Amino acid sequence: MKEGPISLRVSEEGDQKLLVEWLLQPGVLRWFPLADLREIEDAARIWMSYIKQESVLTALWNGTPCGTAVLYLHPFRKLSYQSLLAIVVDEKVRGKGVGRRILVELEELAKTRFGIELLHLEVYLGNPAIHLYQKLGFVQYGVQKKFIKEAPGRYLDKIMMQKSLV
Repeated sequence: MKEGPISLRVSEEGDQKLLVEWLLQPGVLRWFPLADLREIEDAARIWMSYIKQESVLTALWNGTPCGTAVLYLHPFRKLSYQSLLAIVVDEKVRGKGVGRRILVELEELAKTRFGIELLHLEVYLGNPAIHLYQKLGFVQYGVQKKFIKEAPGRYLDKIMMQKSLV
């Protein structure tokens, strides 16, 4: 899984610390429904718990970890054809194709290894990553108004997007 300075591997237990660091970078939490270190550490623990199924990928830029994405696999057969995904990329390499590469590889993993037919994600209004998701074929299928309360009287809408893999 190597292409130029970007390579990917299945995530390892030690990557959880990096995920926490990336989530703590300035401005990142605006795009995640997490409020403090306790919530970040909980989310990172849940995210990385999918390492057991090998549905978490870590991107490397010239050998240095720089981002991660997860397929939240369903344990129930009737739902196992679909998966929610999440992604975060280190601020130092944003805009260099890392997010695109992770998503392309994650999609291939979803389809070939797990038989996923439908990927979906949640993104908040104003997140610049929406353009990447659209370029990769994700389409909006719903909006939840006032999903995140940023401050009294100030909310962010959640945009739900999906992509068929069949």
